[in-house]
Amino acid sequence: MLPKSVAHSPEILGQIYLVYQAAMHATRAAVYFMPYLNSPALRRRKLQIYVDDDGLPGGETHHYQLARAFRNIGAELTIGDEEFGDTEELARRVDPTTAYFLRLTRALYARSLGPWCAVEVMSDDWMRALADGLAVHHPGIHDEAYFAECFAGHVEERHADESLEVTCMVLRERPHLIDDTLRDAKAIAEALDGVWGQLDNIIAARH
Repeated sequence: MLPKSVAHSPEILGQIYLVYQAAMHATRAAVYFMPYLNSPALRRRKLQIYVDDDGLPGGETHHYQLARAFRNIGAELTIGDEEFGDTEELARRVDPTTAYFLRLTRALYARSLGPWCAVEVMSDDWMRALADGLAVHHPGIHDEAYFAECFAGHVEERHADESLEVTCMVLRERPHLIDDTLRDAKAIAEALDGVWGQLDNIIAARH
């Protein structure tokens, strides 16, 4: 277990936040450019994903909720909410491993549905892992809207099912895309593993 002084360090919490929020920002922004979902029915389904992330009641978004959760546990946030904009600009403000994930996400989401599937299928597990890890020293973290609303509404599980179903629909119509879809899914999963490795590095450097 981490020493309390490390687990409550505004600097360390801020570093964890920056890596995680940057990676999530990249995926949230990239879904607006996903291919093959241009029919009216698929646009409607894609819109629901946008709403779940960026169109919550009262002007809320997952980005704002996550930032507030980290502020509430004392994190020092070195980048303001509205500075999470262009992926390339953001990549220049983070570590090389996270920057690689950001750039890869922008490229792969625009050409393939595989990366979207890979990220959505894993997202509920990693959100729970992050919340549980933080809760050891910050027990109120589970009650923050970013975690509580997603878990109660099974948002990420629903996105996982939706991404798989929609991608299978596309691949049935375009079977020639299967190999590229699987390749891109593997590439983004490996890059995401690197992001989690970077989070481990932040902790290990102060343990």
